[in-house]
Amino acid sequence: MSACLAGCTVGPDFVAPSRPRETNYVMGEAATVSAQASGDTTQQIHLGGMLEEDWWTRLRSPELDRTVSLALSNNRTLEAARADLLKASEAIKVARSGLFPQLDATGGLARQKYGATFLGPEAATFPAFSAYNAGVGLTYDLDVFGRTRRSIELAAADQDIEQEALGAARLNVASDTVLEALRIASIRAQIDVTNSVIASDQQTLALVRTRQAAGAASDQDVTTAQSQLDRDRALLPALRQQLNAAQDALATLVGSSPADWSVPDFNLAGMSLPQDVPLVVPSELVRSRPDIRAAQAQLHAASAAVGIATADLYPRISLSANIAEQGLISGPAGAAWSLLGGITAPIFHGGALSAQRRAAQDAYQAAFAQYQQTVLTAFRQIADTLHALQNGADAVTAQRQALNSATQALGLGRDAYVAGTTTILQVLDAQRLRQLAELSLVQARTERFLQTVNLFVAAGGGLRAGREAE
Repeated sequence: MSACLAGCTVGPDFVAPSRPRETNYVMGEAATVSAQASGDTTQQIHLGGMLEEDWWTRLRSPELDRTVSLALSNNRTLEAARADLLKASEAIKVARSGLFPQLDATGGLARQKYGATFLGPEAATFPAFSAYNAGVGLTYDLDVFGRTRRSIELAAADQDIEQEALGAARLNVASDTVLEALRIASIRAQIDVTNSVIASDQQTLALVRTRQAAGAASDQDVTTAQSQLDRDRALLPALRQQLNAAQDALATLVGSSPADWSVPDFNLAGMSLPQDVPLVVPSELVRSRPDIRAAQAQLHAASAAVGIATADLYPRISLSANIAEQGLISGPAGAAWSLLGGITAPIFHGGALSAQRRAAQDAYQAAFAQYQQTVLTAFRQIADTLHALQNGADAVTAQRQALNSATQALGLGRDAYVAGTTTILQVLDAQRLRQLAELSLVQARTERFLQTVNLFVAAGGGLRAGREAE
């Protein structure tokens, strides 16, 4: 009987969208990113590789590994996502309860006096009396057209949505933690560069004062060198503020207040830029990204909603039964029972039921379009990141060459100033160019780290591997 009823389930049966047919994310050759600059890492993208769930370990920083683990254990956003998932799993149990008979206790107590016209003229002589009944009632919806089953399907799809929301939250917490650690390391490197520039400014000022004492430099030269030193010192407070803000943000990510957790001293030298970078193929991207899987689960939920709206167009058949003990409070009692079968069939609802079904179908089309857009956005994010990795590698090469040239120019400028063939302004200009080149190199190297992490996240962060291991 149950198999027969299950075959009567109306509405569409959900079929997952087909996988993308693309074989690459960018035009031309499969992405190959390399940096030829001396002293920097050459990266190679391996299309079709598997990224592990703990992808951040590829940066080879034990302090970072411990920090990410702490964030995944204590982050409040993840706690909320876990609670939402548990709530969704309970909703499935609620929906499944509709497949079983519902049993309830019943009872009543009444004081009653019959009227003169009830049960004939003699009824007026009946005295007032008190009566009671107590028993159990049973109801059961046969679910002939599958409304309950579609409701279960909808609840299960909602649970899948929350499952993917938890996966997305986990990925975001891990990536945000890694990115904040990289920002801290980058700002520390910029502070180190600024301190070295300040030390260079002090050397230049000492050089000018020495020449002033020998009568070869003017007070104007000394004032100019001192002004340069003061301007470079003024850069430090803003950098320290950026560092403090990044440290506070990282403390929040690991579930602590800034006053209760000491941020590790992250630095770029303590991290390694991954050389081999695995990248999932386009056809598998729909399985690896939690937002795409969530969009598919949303599409499944919309399909189930169409089934529910379709079932509402058909009759509903239910059974009910009651068995109770009835009697007067001061007299004997006896057993009573009833058995009832009922059918409710829609005849006229002003077009509401048909409109609800069409609205559910429109919602399905909207969910399908949103799914397609989510896939396209994922492809674009990976393509953008691949371009950024290639351009970032070129930027490191260019910035390293610019630093070498600026360093040579500064040395020649100082020699010329000592020889009296140039002015202090030319020396300070050369020093400024070297400072900008050194800061730009730090930022370019940091950008390669950031874009590598962005690629890991855009590819799903190894979440697929984690789910398959569950």
